[in-house]
Amino acid sequence: MKRTWLNLAGVLGLMILALWLSVQISAPLRFTAKTGIVVIIEKGQGTKDIAKYLERQKFIRSSFFFQAYSFLTGASHKLQAGEYLLSPSLSLSQIVRKLATGDVHKEAVTFVEGWSVKDYPILLEFLNFEGYLFPDTYFVRTDETPESIVRRMLQNFDKHFTPQLRTETQRQKKTIFQVVTMASLLEKEVPGLQDRKIVAGVLWKRLKAGVALQVDATVLYVKGEHTVKISKEDTQIDSPYNTYKYPGLPVGPIGNPGMESILAALYPTESPYWYYLSTLTGETIFSKTLEDHNLAKAKYLKGY
Repeated sequence: MKRTWLNLAGVLGLMILALWLSVQISAPLRFTAKTGIVVIIEKGQGTKDIAKYLERQKFIRSSFFFQAYSFLTGASHKLQAGEYLLSPSLSLSQIVRKLATGDVHKEAVTFVEGWSVKDYPILLEFLNFEGYLFPDTYFVRTDETPESIVRRMLQNFDKHFTPQLRTETQRQKKTIFQVVTMASLLEKEVPGLQDRKIVAGVLWKRLKAGVALQVDATVLYVKGEHTVKISKEDTQIDSPYNTYKYPGLPVGPIGNPGMESILAALYPTESPYWYYLSTLTGETIFSKTLEDHNLAKAKYLKGY
């Protein structure tokens, strides 16, 4: 009988020990702590240094258990330097996993459709990639280099410009460069897929006929301005991007178009129109003749 009680006591003790260990490893220090704090783990810091730092900052209960768990799980030699978003609401095992997998803190950075490399000073040295830096929201590490960000944006462009779109581009006897350049004009000129498709039809038609595109956005690109107004003098600026002065497409994209503009450039809507203008309220007015276009300008851009 006595042995039975001793056995039961031993089992109970093991259960309590197992429960206690489980709490040390799996239960967070504070369940209510929701706000994360960016913690920097420096290069050269060993498991012991990291454990003591986290205990001192009150992210874990015990540096000993952090070291023991890291050793037993094989994570001790995988802990990586970097900036991590940690919280006392994370368990010890979750924190170890973060550090072992290099799950560093990342900021959400949105690259806006139509914006140029010039709008992002950090990317200015990559002006030759204008048009192909796909606008999207990217999660960027604080230590990530501009080269790495650009590489990801180019890969994103390749993913969105699918084999089907490439085949269609070839079928139309166009190049990706021409399609992207046209798409960059559409992105800057008019909002909305339907209007962009009609404007694409107008511009491709003018190109085929050898008529100057006269796209205001190309002049603004040269001037480096985000306004909507250009002067007669502006249209005479000597730049290969100026579609008032030089016929054909500009020498390259004037921004980084989104998917809607790329599709509009590749699948334009045929129409009888040769001219268009954007009103001050964002409406697009189409005209068949220059006379009608001038009347539309007098009506919708009065005092402009």
